[in-house]
Amino acid sequence: MRFKSVATVSVFCWRYMSNKKKVYLRAKIEELETNNKIQNIRDLYRGISDFKKGYQPRCNIEKDEKGNLVADSHGIVARWRNYFSKLFNVHGIKDVGQAEIHTGEPLVPEPSASEVELAIDKLKSHKSPGIDQIPTELIKAGRLEQFTWRFINLLFLFGRRRNCLKSGRRIKRI
Repeated sequence: MRFKSVATVSVFCWRYMSNKKKVYLRAKIEELETNNKIQNIRDLYRGISDFKKGYQPRCNIEKDEKGNLVADSHGIVARWRNYFSKLFNVHGIKDVGQAEIHTGEPLVPEPSASEVELAIDKLKSHKSPGIDQIPTELIKAGRLEQFTWRFINLLFLFGRRRNCLKSGRRIKRI
């Protein structure tokens, strides 16, 4: 093609790019409509959020151990692999039993049988069971049994909080 001036070239380029953009947008809208029809909700909302955000440029560049920039994907993956292998492969601790364990919750002793009895007395009847699906009436009927106290201790060991037993509230749903 021969163009007469720079203005005709810019008009031609603008029309060409706008037509390409229209074709791209029609294809994306058709993709969103098919995702809606086949109930593929995740891809539908992901496509909608991409439209809302617009173009987001990304730069995948990392620094290696020496401080040099690494831009290729294989080099970046190798860098992360080395980093996490150094992070998780700790060879400095020889005696694991001597290491201190830091937890978010303070260590609390197991509840005694009398604490369990008091908590069972405070439970309300005719309420829906909690996450353990054990009705209150069943717990109250078997409270004199020794296995109930052991069962409550097992629940306590698997992450139930002591204040639920002290206040008499049901174990909360997670």
